[in-house]
Amino acid sequence: MNIKRAKQEIKDTVEVYLTKDEYGEYVIPAIRQRPILLIGPPGVGKTQIMEQISQECQIGLVAYTITHHTRQSAVGLPFIEHKQYGGREYAVTEYTMSEIVGSVYDKIEQSGIKEGILFIDEINCVSETLAPAMLQFLQGKSFGNHKIPEGWIIVAAGNPPEYNKSVREFDIVTLDRIRRIEIEPDLGVWKEYALQAEIHPAIRSYLEIRKEHFCRVETTVDGKLFATPRGWEDLSQLVRLYEKLGKTVDRDVVGEYIQFPKIAKDFANYLELYHKYEKDYEIAEVLEGKTLPESAFDQLQKAPFDERVSVVGLLLSGLNDRFGEVCHREEEMELRMEKLRGLHRDGGFDGTAAETYAAYEAMIAGYQAEQSRKKENGLLPRARERLGNRVIAALEQNLQTLRQSDSADGAAAWERQRELFAADSDAYEEAVETAGQSLEYAFNFMEGAFANGQEMVLFVTELNTGFYSVKFLQEYECERYYEYNENLLFSREEDELRESFSEAGM
Repeated sequence: MNIKRAKQEIKDTVEVYLTKDEYGEYVIPAIRQRPILLIGPPGVGKTQIMEQISQECQIGLVAYTITHHTRQSAVGLPFIEHKQYGGREYAVTEYTMSEIVGSVYDKIEQSGIKEGILFIDEINCVSETLAPAMLQFLQGKSFGNHKIPEGWIIVAAGNPPEYNKSVREFDIVTLDRIRRIEIEPDLGVWKEYALQAEIHPAIRSYLEIRKEHFCRVETTVDGKLFATPRGWEDLSQLVRLYEKLGKTVDRDVVGEYIQFPKIAKDFANYLELYHKYEKDYEIAEVLEGKTLPESAFDQLQKAPFDERVSVVGLLLSGLNDRFGEVCHREEEMELRMEKLRGLHRDGGFDGTAAETYAAYEAMIAGYQAEQSRKKENGLLPRARERLGNRVIAALEQNLQTLRQSDSADGAAAWERQRELFAADSDAYEEAVETAGQSLEYAFNFMEGAFANGQEMVLFVTELNTGFYSVKFLQEYECERYYEYNENLLFSREEDELRESFSEAGM
């Protein structure tokens, strides 16, 4: 199962486990809510999807890497309590509150959210003294005498034995009480995520060519060599900042993240060539409408496969930057409109100009407080945080403009606000047209360089699957895109028919 499917499985489980009957009781009682155990390679995204699920479902999340803890932090510290049994007093060992269970209650107190996920990472790599407590946790949903609160779903994660020599196998009794999900690396799914996460285009393009380097682990006499999705994502952030600051990303820098020397060297060389292709074929200028000479197209047609694919990737990267900006503007305008309509509906523009400005300020402050509260509780995705920051900045600018316009009353301020929004809407339409024109220029380049070759198939296929390109093409009419897309679909159907006829012996 890939990480995208695993994420959906967990979201479905959250919805099912938190479903209540007409009496407010969980339909599936806590004792029957099997913990989920994710088993997969390191760096594939197990921890990351837990944060995403918490944010998307708006529930709490408490996460622990259990190998960093001792039996005492899980179960609690022992102390002597005196109790009466059969009329006689005995000294009995009790335990203080488990640190882990206590953290769940702290999260509830801090956020006011009573339901959530308790995520325990590296659960099959615990020490010998902690192993019994982990088995009790999975089987009985408790640490020592302290139970996990109702409404909190247990998800655990671990690595397969080939990735970690400290792995412990669970017995059948435990396995029969959990839901085990095996996760495999999936480059196609990661590419969907990579575009939204703004993974550096050189990394996306490189892995399109070297798919086998996406997630690779080998054991040699010199130790473990590995390249993981997490390593590529972390490297991406560094590469972007290095480029911005004018620093060089060489083999040694890459090797700090991709700890597989052969792959690190290969990518460092590729990154250098990637920037060379960007300049040689003037990709930025092409997307602005420049037509390259025939000699450039002849050179590209004779170029090695890696070079041709890289150029296609550069075009797509430039387009997706433009498509992404359009999508971000659209999201910002929709959210601003939602806030302004709410203010208007609540009478914020019904009074004097001073009352209107005060109501406007209060609306912005309320939204800022909401953003801060969600961020503090870990319920605000970074993309949503950026969107909120842009919306707040735009609203503050609008309020400043309204004050300077010296409106007679709230009604006049509302009309002025509508004018401001209309101007922004016009600017958005211009951005759509500009991005659309860049798409047309890209098709000009692709037709001049590759005609109907496999490179065009790759180009159109990536437009069909890219997060921002799909959203953009739902709004923008591009005849050549639809033409090539239809031909591509027809060719695929024809190939499938030929294959089926061949299998049938016809």
